[in-house]
Amino acid sequence: MGGVFGKKEHQEEKQRLSQLFKQIKTWQLFLALIPLFFLTATFLRFDHLKMNDLKTKVLQADQGKTADGKEITSQEEIDHNLKTTLTELKKYTESHVVVNFIEKNGRNSLVFGTGPFYLENQYNRKATAALAEAENKLKNTGDTNPNGNVFAKAMEVCKPKAIANGWAWNSPGYLNCMTGIINSYPTTDQITTSLTANIPSTSLYRYDFSSPVWAPDLAGFALLICLVLIIIILIRLLIFIVLRIAILFIK
Repeated sequence: MGGVFGKKEHQEEKQRLSQLFKQIKTWQLFLALIPLFFLTATFLRFDHLKMNDLKTKVLQADQGKTADGKEITSQEEIDHNLKTTLTELKKYTESHVVVNFIEKNGRNSLVFGTGPFYLENQYNRKATAALAEAENKLKNTGDTNPNGNVFAKAMEVCKPKAIANGWAWNSPGYLNCMTGIINSYPTTDQITTSLTANIPSTSLYRYDFSSPVWAPDLAGFALLICLVLIIIILIRLLIFIVLRIAILFIK
């Protein structure tokens, strides 16, 4: 008996909810949608600002600074700081709805995520260290290299260019010039020591963390509610249009 009464009460509750939903007018749904749009935009804005804050910490770490602006001198500490801030940014971006506008070819594009960014300073530090290592190798092997002191030859070409263009010793232009000339001299099987700098690829220092289109956070749930309301409104409008057309044919 209890099961029968429980089932009956459940059906009555469903009927009451169905009746209540039918009493809600379409224009009332429109009115409810307006503040929901503002609320969703606010939550999305909060997620975007938090992402920007974490991204700023990454770029500060790339400059060899802590979050509070203190200089870091040890490369090991810089690497650790970069790894930590990058991990925090990646985790946050991949677990929240982050809407971002980036400029590409003179046009603003909507993306979900951080958009591409580069660790230019970290690349310069690594490239400079690789060049210094190459210079030491060249000094030690000098006469055994059939091409002579390749580093010195590169310096003869790149130093005047650096002065003319105002390049610093660790600027991308100077590094590209040096590595281009050094790597233009082929090595042979007889040379056991590599005389070219092991310059890292720039792609290793390019990051672009993507955000999901939907995530179970405040912005995600607000977006979901807006989407449900929009679908209900569209269905109601479609039914209204179909009924109006049917009435015209009946007449």
